[in-house]
Formats: sequence, C-alpha cells, structure tokens
Amino acid sequence: MAFSREVTDAAWKRAGGKCECARDCRPHLGRRCNTALTSGNWHAHHIVSQNAGGPDTLNNCEALCIPCHENTRSYGRS
Repeated sequence: MAFSREVTDAAWKRAGGKCECARDCRPHLGRRCNTALTSGNWHAHHIVSQNAGGPDTLNNCEALCIPCHENTRSYGRS
C-alpha cells in the first residue's frame, strides 16, 4: 500500500513545505535539509519500510526532497 492523500497532505503541512531529512546526506550532513518542497519535487518516505512492517500512517511518513529520498537505504524498495 501507499500513503493516502490525507497522510501525504498532513506530512507536507507538518514539514512546513520543507524537506524533513536530517540524515548524513550531502551537503547538509546531519542538519535538516530544508529544501523547499513543491509539486513534483518531493516524495513521501516510509521511515520504517513497508517490507519491515511499517504502516502507512503519518507517524511513519516524512516529506523528503527527491535527492534526500534517493539517499535513503530503502529507496526503490517497498
């Protein structure tokens, strides 16, 4: 399954329209990315992957810019 529209809308709103990534992605290295999220340039990411039993809930969703999402270990996997 995928996140519902309600969940993705709530994640975007919670993020304040900015990427929520705070990983060791370049160039922000541990600080929040803060890339502005606009239509078509962000993904809703499962914090705990679906394969690992992660639910399609807001608590398991983070709004990430595409480069940060591609840097996650689970990118491209369910």
